[in-house]
Amino acid sequence: MFNFFNKSSLAATFLLIVLLQVNSHAQTVSDEINSVHGNFQIDAQYYNPDSLIGAPKVPEKMLSNAFGNVNYIKGKFSAGIRYEAYNNVMQGFDQRYKGQGIVNRFVRYRDDLLDITVGNIYEQFGSGLLFRTYYEPGLLYDNSLDGIRVISNPYKGITLKALVGKQRSFFTTGEGIVRGVDGEININELFDSSGAKAKTKVIVGGSFVSKYQVDDDPDFVLPQNVGAYGGRINIMNGGFNLFAEYVYKENDPSLANSSVVAGKTYYSYKYGDGAFVSGSYATRGFSFLLQLKRIDNMSYRSERDATLQNLMINYLPATTRQHTYLMPAFSPYATQPTGEVGGMGELQYKLQKGSPLGGKYGMEITLNYSHANALKQHNVDDSTTTSNLYYTKWNEAGVDLYHDLFLEVSKKFTKKVKGTFMLCNQFNNLNIVQHNTPKGKYKNAKSNIVVADITYKYKSNSAIRFEGQGMFRDNNDTLNLGSWAVGMIEWTPNTHVFIAVLDQYNYGNPVESKKLHYFLLTAGYTNGPHRISMSYGKQRQGIFCVGGVCRTVPASNGVAISITSTF
Repeated sequence: MFNFFNKSSLAATFLLIVLLQVNSHAQTVSDEINSVHGNFQIDAQYYNPDSLIGAPKVPEKMLSNAFGNVNYIKGKFSAGIRYEAYNNVMQGFDQRYKGQGIVNRFVRYRDDLLDITVGNIYEQFGSGLLFRTYYEPGLLYDNSLDGIRVISNPYKGITLKALVGKQRSFFTTGEGIVRGVDGEININELFDSSGAKAKTKVIVGGSFVSKYQVDDDPDFVLPQNVGAYGGRINIMNGGFNLFAEYVYKENDPSLANSSVVAGKTYYSYKYGDGAFVSGSYATRGFSFLLQLKRIDNMSYRSERDATLQNLMINYLPATTRQHTYLMPAFSPYATQPTGEVGGMGELQYKLQKGSPLGGKYGMEITLNYSHANALKQHNVDDSTTTSNLYYTKWNEAGVDLYHDLFLEVSKKFTKKVKGTFMLCNQFNNLNIVQHNTPKGKYKNAKSNIVVADITYKYKSNSAIRFEGQGMFRDNNDTLNLGSWAVGMIEWTPNTHVFIAVLDQYNYGNPVESKKLHYFLLTAGYTNGPHRISMSYGKQRQGIFCVGGVCRTVPASNGVAISITSTF
C-alpha cells in the first residue's frame, strides 16, 4: 500500500515546509499569503443485508470513503496535497481501493515564460482523445500522472506543453511510463496587428503521446513503445463554435482488445483511431448543438493488462445526455472504446414572455437525440479466428447500441409555481453496452419514460417539490426488471434544511415477490460551505455514469451519511 509518510521522505519534507510556511506567514505577514483553501468530504454507510433486493451481507457493517484537499498559493508558487481513506471502500467502488494515505501532492511555479509542476498532474490535450488525467470522486476515478509537467508561452499566441511520469493505480503507480507533448497556436493572437480584432478566431493544435512498458510476454512479441498523435482546430465567430479533432494510435495489443479462443488469450495488433466533431450556435432564445464521434480500438492504457477504469491515458468524450432524473438515467450509455460511431443533436428554444405559448413568464423547450452504433468489422484473414486483425469502413455502421430521444419543457406558471416535464424514448443494447457480451442473455432494453417535476415556492426561502416518473418497458423480461414508477416529495422549510421522501416501485417486475418498493428518507442541513445529509432506506442496483465513464451500484439497505465542507 502506498503511504505518503513511508513512501518518500521528500514528500514528507514538502508537507512540513508547506505547513510551516502557512503557519509562519499567518502569524507574521498574513497579507502576503494569497490563499489557503481546500475541501473535505466523508461518505459512510451502515449496511443491512436484504435478500429481497439482493443487498449482500457486509462483514464490516459500516464502510466509508473520505478525502481532503489542502492547497496553498503564494505569488507564483502553489502546492497542494490530498489525503484519502477507504476503511473499507464502500460497496459499488473498485475494492482495490483499500487503505489510506496521501496519494496526491504537487508543487508548482509559474511566471511569464515557464509553468513547472512536480508531483501529481491533471492535464488534458484537446478533447482528451489522446490524453486526459482527472479526478472524479463520485466514481472514485483518478488517473493522475505522477511526474513532471512544463508549460511554456515562448511567444504571444503559442502554448507548448511537455510531461512525463507514471499514472496513479489505487495506492501506488502503474508500471508504464507516459510521455507527451502538445502545442497550440492562437492564430489571432499570433498575428496581433492584423487579426486580433477579427470576428473569426482560429486556434489549431497538435499532440503526441507515448507509453513505455516492458515486454515480458513469453508467447507474443508486444510493442514496448506505443505512440499516438493527432491534430485539432477550433473556429469561433460570434455565437458559432466549431471544434474538430482526429487522432491515430499505433498498434497496442492489450487485454481490452483481446479475445479468448480455446482457452487462450489473443491480442489484437490493429491500429486505433478516433474523430470528434462538435459544432454549436447560440443566440438570444435559441441554441443548437451537434456532436459526432467515431472511435476504433481506442482503449489506451499505461499497462496493457489493466482492467475496468484503471490506468486509462485518454478520455473518450460522451455524445449522449447525462441525465439527472432517475428513470432516464436507469440504463445509461457507457462509451465503447473498442469501437463505436454516433452523435448527438440538441435544440433549445425559449418562447418569449407574452407570446401565445410562452405566456406571462415564457417557456423553454429542449429537444435532444443521441445515437450510437458499433462498428462493422471485416476480418483480414478469414482462415483463422486467432489473428484478431480486422478493418472497418467509415461509411459503415454495425449493430445498434443505444439511442435516446427526449423532449423537455420547463415553464413558470405563476410567481410561486414552476415545472419541468419530459417525454423520453430509449434503446439500450445491454449485452454489449453494459455487460460486454455480444451474444449474452439480456434482451435489448426499450423504454418509454415520463417525468413531471413541480416546485411550489410558498415563501421566499421555502418550497415543496413534487416529482413523479414512470418507465414503461417489457414486463416479461426477468433480467431487465420490467417497468418502474417513482414518486418523491422534497420539503425545504428554509435555506438551511431539506427533507425528502422517495419511493421507487418496481411494479412491472415479472417475478411477483420482487414487485418491491424502494423507500428512501433523506434529510440534510446546509450552512454556507458546509453540508450534512443523512438517508435511510433501500437503493436499487444500477449503473451510475459521469461523462461516459460508469460504475455499477449494488443494491443496498441501510443508513448513509455524507459530510462536505470547503474553505
